[in-house]
Amino acid sequence: MTEKINQVRVAFDIEVSKAVNVDELEQVRVKFLSRNGAIAQLFEDMKSVPVSEKPALGKLLNALKNDAQVAFDERKKTLSQSQEKPTSSIDLTLPGRPKPIGTKHPLTQTMDEIKKIFMTMGFSVATGPEIETDYYNFGALNFPPEHPARDMQDTFFIAKDVLLRTHTSPVQIRTMEQQKPPVREIMPGRVYRNEAVSARSLVSFHQIEGLCVDRGVTFSDLKGTLVAFAHQFYGKDVRFKFRPTFFPFTEPSADMYISCFLCKGKGCRMCKFVGWLEIMGSGMVHPHVLQNVGYDTEEYTGFAFGMGIERIACLRYGVDDLRLFYENDVRFLQQF
Repeated sequence: MTEKINQVRVAFDIEVSKAVNVDELEQVRVKFLSRNGAIAQLFEDMKSVPVSEKPALGKLLNALKNDAQVAFDERKKTLSQSQEKPTSSIDLTLPGRPKPIGTKHPLTQTMDEIKKIFMTMGFSVATGPEIETDYYNFGALNFPPEHPARDMQDTFFIAKDVLLRTHTSPVQIRTMEQQKPPVREIMPGRVYRNEAVSARSLVSFHQIEGLCVDRGVTFSDLKGTLVAFAHQFYGKDVRFKFRPTFFPFTEPSADMYISCFLCKGKGCRMCKFVGWLEIMGSGMVHPHVLQNVGYDTEEYTGFAFGMGIERIACLRYGVDDLRLFYENDVRFLQQF
C-alpha cells in the first residue's frame, strides 16, 4: 500500500508540472482529486488494510491528498495569470521603424530661395518690428493724413498711432534713416491686414520688399534687376511685361507680369485665361520718401519692389487656396 501511495504521488507531480493551460490542469484534477480519482481509490483500498497498519498508512494518504490539493491550486493560479497577461515576443532582428524627417515649410522654402537670388545680386537682408507707428507705416511713405490711398490697406490699430504693419515698407524707412547711400536691401517679414479670410486673402501673410538707392539709379536698373530675378526663379524661357499702376511711395509705379508657366501663355484657370500672372509691384522711390529720410533728391534716386510670398508660392506650385499653407495638413506639406 505504501508503494501505491508513492506511485500516485510521483505520477501526480509529473502530470501537474506538464500541464500548460487550465484545461489540461483540470484533466489532472479529475484524474487524481475527484471523487473517482486515483487518491479517492486509495482511500477505498484502505478498507482491506490490517487494522495495525491503518494509522501509518492513513497519515501518508492524508498527506498525499493535502499536498496534491496545494500543488494543484498553486499551479492553477500560475497558469491563470499567464493566460490573463500573455507575454508578447519581440523579434530583435527586425529593422526599427524609421522616424519621419521633417522638411522646411513651402513658404520658408520660397522665402529662402528669393532671398538667395537677391543676395547674389548684392542685396543684404534687413528686418524691422511688426508693431509700427503710423508715421513709419504711412506718413514717411507719402500717405498723407486722410488721404484715400490709406484705404488701399485695411489696418489693425492697437492705439491711435500704433498699428500692426500692413507691409514691410516701414523697414525701408528705418534702414534709410540709419544708413547713407548706397542702400541695397531686401526686407522679408510678416504683415497684417484686416481682411476677410478666403482662398485669396488672409489677415496675416508674408512679404518681401527690396530697395536700391544710389547715384544714377534709373528705371532700367529696376527692370534689369526684376527680370534677372524672374529668369532665375521661374526659368530662362519666361516672358515678362510691366504695366503702369499707382503706389503712394513710388513714381512712376509698375506691376510686373510674367507669362503663365502652366499654360505657356495660352490661358488657364491659374492665369484667369489671360496668359499672364502678376508677381509683384515696383517703381522708382518717390522723391518725398527720400526727403523724409534726409536724402538729397538732386543727388540720389532709387527703386523699390515688393511681392507676397504666399502668392508667389501659389503661382509656382499651382495652389489655388492660400489657407492650405496654414492648416498644417501633413498630406499637403509632404508634397513639398
